[in-house]
Amino acid sequence: MLTTLSCTSTKSLVYFSNIKEGENYKKPIAQVAETQIQPDDLLAISVSSLNPESNILFNNGTLTTAGSATQVAAPVRSATDGYLVDKSGNINFPVLGPIELGGLTKVEATNKLTKAVKDYVKNPIINIRFLNFRITVLGEVNRPSSFTVPTERVNVLEALGLAGDMTPYGKRNNVLVIREKDGVRNTIRLDLNDTNAFNSPAFYLQQNDVVYVEPTKAREVQASSRSFYLPIALTALSVLSFLIAAFKR
Repeated sequence: MLTTLSCTSTKSLVYFSNIKEGENYKKPIAQVAETQIQPDDLLAISVSSLNPESNILFNNGTLTTAGSATQVAAPVRSATDGYLVDKSGNINFPVLGPIELGGLTKVEATNKLTKAVKDYVKNPIINIRFLNFRITVLGEVNRPSSFTVPTERVNVLEALGLAGDMTPYGKRNNVLVIREKDGVRNTIRLDLNDTNAFNSPAFYLQQNDVVYVEPTKAREVQASSRSFYLPIALTALSVLSFLIAAFKR
């Protein structure tokens, strides 16, 4: 165990090791691409206005008429249950019906919905957020899993933190980010020993990104050693058990 660990250099275990000791790294943050709404996204959408009836109606409620009075029925569900974006990029919104939001950012979708709702209510305020912004971290990390993130701005370091960070056997200089967008699957590699990783389009993650941490050669050696010695150990254990049983007779 100690031998295999010693094969991994200390420098390779350090993030951004090209920052010299005592040096202050300072560089403007590059423009982060806004997350676009995609099929299968689940959106929480709320509409607020000065008209309580309109609020309930647009937040998936219904209006009923009893005699001469108009009554507001309880909402069928709350807006936080979410609106699922279908394969065509549409959601089915109360009163408006199908409306296409696929390919839009949250700001663009908010502006589009606000413009549409203005035909029915004065000065509406619309809030949109993702309910299933999810990333997955696999490989040489301590807690590989999928994580639902409450914000749409998460970087690869934060994702690794959610997964309990890399093990000593994780390749920090060759982290793979798998990204699907518009029906195309792309792969981007990050060298987290180098500050240039901050400028990568994969440093900030997007919806459904998968982060894969490859194992080092030391891990491969350890795994192959185990696979070599395990059958021998099992065979020896079986022979020993047979001899003990025979001696007892």
